Amino acid sequence: MTSPAYPPKPSPGDRIAVISPSSGLPGLFPLPYELGLERLRKEYELEPVEYPATRTMGSTPQERADDIHAAFADPEIKAVIASIGGDDQITVLPYLDRELIRANPKPFFGMSDNTNLLAFLRTCGIVGFHGGSVMCELGRPGAMHPQTAESLRAALFTSGPYELRPAERWRDIDRDWADPATFDAEPETRPGTGWTWVNPDRVTEGRSWGGCLEIVAWLLMADREIARDLSEYDGGVLLLETSEDMPSATEVFHTLRNMGERGLLSRFPALLMGRPKTWFFERPNTPEQAARYAADQREAVLRAMRTYAPETTIVFDVDFGHTDPQLVIPYGGTVRVDGPARRITVTY
Repeated sequence: MTSPAYPPKPSPGDRIAVISPSSGLPGLFPLPYELGLERLRKEYELEPVEYPATRTMGSTPQERADDIHAAFADPEIKAVIASIGGDDQITVLPYLDRELIRANPKPFFGMSDNTNLLAFLRTCGIVGFHGGSVMCELGRPGAMHPQTAESLRAALFTSGPYELRPAERWRDIDRDWADPATFDAEPETRPGTGWTWVNPDRVTEGRSWGGCLEIVAWLLMADREIARDLSEYDGGVLLLETSEDMPSATEVFHTLRNMGERGLLSRFPALLMGRPKTWFFERPNTPEQAARYAADQREAVLRAMRTYAPETTIVFDVDFGHTDPQLVIPYGGTVRVDGPARRITVTY
């Protein structure tokens, strides 16, 4: 496995590919998608370029792979961003041309099911960026969250250290994308509670790996984009967060237990655990139910880590993944977790 390197960054005025490697939801929900494209143009001064499968529901894995290849091979495209996630991007991986992508490294932004492509890029030696989809973050009703907008701008255009900060206010309750009234005002938020630190007695600086926990589990089951030599992950920072599928605490524990049995958890001296999604349309939890869900997940993580990596520094409720604001984390890039100072710094 090649040590990941940062690809060249775009500049304002450049063309950026907008692709749907998982699901063509822009075709079903054009309102957040068009808003996201507008913000790419007006707020980031980038020119989005769409591909055949970008707005197409039911596109084949080959068709989505073709879009990925076209985006990376085009010298006029300076970065690639996912429209949204989905649930079957793992079926696209076998169709990807590793040599083509390795020869044309570009920043890729996405999360959730896009953990598949981020992991693929890492094994190609390319640092990706966990976060920043068009529909969810750029297409946020009312306005982008200032912390999301600032983090995405820094990840897109700058190189060097960037300190992450806990959200002063956050939310995870969604509104109907099919309703135009959804976009008339910003969503309701609640006061931030900061990050919770466990074993904050060390400083860890290393390359990141992980992503959406459910997708990491699928990659492990399919044995795709996982290093054969697990020492590849030694000294790194593990990133984990859960999706709107809201896996039970038992599922979370079982996944982490199996990662521990495989010898993965002990490789990472630091774990950043994203704030869990606690509300979705199929499970509209009350505030009390949401708090219980989050507490049960935290205890499941602690239970597994106490068994397999008891000395690992853990930071809970970090603002990345399926949450708002969403901070961009370099995937395969450098992350510094300073326990004594309670600071997290990433390198964009």
